[in-house]
Amino acid sequence: MSVPESARKRVLVLEPDPGDAERLRALLARAGLAPTITHESHQLLEAFRRVAPDAVVVDASRAERDHLLSALRRNGGTTPILLVTGAGSLADAVRLLRDGADDYMVRPVDAFELRARLGRLVERHDLDSRLALLQDEVSKSYGVKSLVSQSPAMRSVVDRILRVAPLKATVLVFGESGVGKELVARAIHFNSARRTFPFLAINCAAIPGNLIESELFGHERGAFTGAHTRARGKFEIADRGTLFLDEIGETDLATQAKLLRILEEKEFMRVGGDQNLRVDVRVIAATNANLELMVERGTFRRDLYYRLKVVTIHVPALRDRRADLPELIEGFLDELSRANAVPRKRVAPPVLQALAAYDWPGNVRELKNVLESILVASPGETIELDDLPPSIARAVAPPRSPITAPGTTLESMERELIRATLESAGGNRTHSAELLGIGVRTLQRKIRSYGLDIASKRRRPRPRP
Repeated sequence: MSVPESARKRVLVLEPDPGDAERLRALLARAGLAPTITHESHQLLEAFRRVAPDAVVVDASRAERDHLLSALRRNGGTTPILLVTGAGSLADAVRLLRDGADDYMVRPVDAFELRARLGRLVERHDLDSRLALLQDEVSKSYGVKSLVSQSPAMRSVVDRILRVAPLKATVLVFGESGVGKELVARAIHFNSARRTFPFLAINCAAIPGNLIESELFGHERGAFTGAHTRARGKFEIADRGTLFLDEIGETDLATQAKLLRILEEKEFMRVGGDQNLRVDVRVIAATNANLELMVERGTFRRDLYYRLKVVTIHVPALRDRRADLPELIEGFLDELSRANAVPRKRVAPPVLQALAAYDWPGNVRELKNVLESILVASPGETIELDDLPPSIARAVAPPRSPITAPGTTLESMERELIRATLESAGGNRTHSAELLGIGVRTLQRKIRSYGLDIASKRRRPRPRP
């Protein structure tokens, strides 16, 4: 099946000999490519700017070739270049590749080999372009703009990330569980010069102590029972990139000694190996533990602690950055509604008040989980106070009765308090009883006693699928 003209890859060719040029044109056209043939250097450079080719084939003299390589690289960046040259030494071939060529062929050119070489060059260039685009999108997703920072506490964190990111120093991130320490580590990586290399995250608390060394440093075949093949560790895989070690305080002293060595010497040895391997990895560690106290107790190495805390970042708890709550809630609702394929819901003002009043011991992670649960399970287009878990709904204090004149009886004050609470809770007896701190039966008895008639706002039944 022929390839449509618009879908053909464009190949720009410099071939001084008219006969060879015509043969090349026919060969490339049969291979499903769109060739543009030029016979002189200035024609090639003019066509290069006009055509924007996917690959370039150059057959020129040595002096002319050097000039062309330099000019093409200045104007075309990463466009693959294949040189056609006469027979030469291995040193000549190395020089051609070093000077900017992606591949070369020796005259006389075999037609099938040329077609295969060009195909590989174009395919690799397409893959590199897609990876660069993906990397750019990932950088945007995990850059500092992804961190909600309306509060002064988080603005300080973002400023510190931007100062730290260009450095090579290790970073120690402190903060309670669920505050987003890994997100901070990713922001550091994707705002650094290492952004095009791997970012790997490992939770030290989730890996058994007898496997953590193999996970970090890899192992040789036969190093232990079940090691049937050689395996690379996270340090080896993350070479030239960043390794995030979450819950660093959970590692044992033996692993800590090996971590200290790799941080200081930039080299390590696989489990069961006898050869030192060198890597260039930036380490970002995180903990919610008091490492200084662990150092005093002897459960964490003092030298490793000081080696890790070259630069420190403290991520505040959610209760200390309540100004970020509205934006976090809106962002999570957008994200979770897309991920779960459910309609986006609005948030009623009393719900926002309850969410803002709650202390969030699980921090941002807890907030996201609560919103996902409500989004998936609750009916209606609006999240109401009844949809919240009782522990969060109780964070809003029940409405106080108005100040009454001296002589008002306790009975009257109690009646007013129950009436106001019922109105605030939309008539929901269970929720009102929780807010008042009494049992539901007790509340119902008092409602009958005081003659209160506040209808409950019942939920609409959930439609069947």
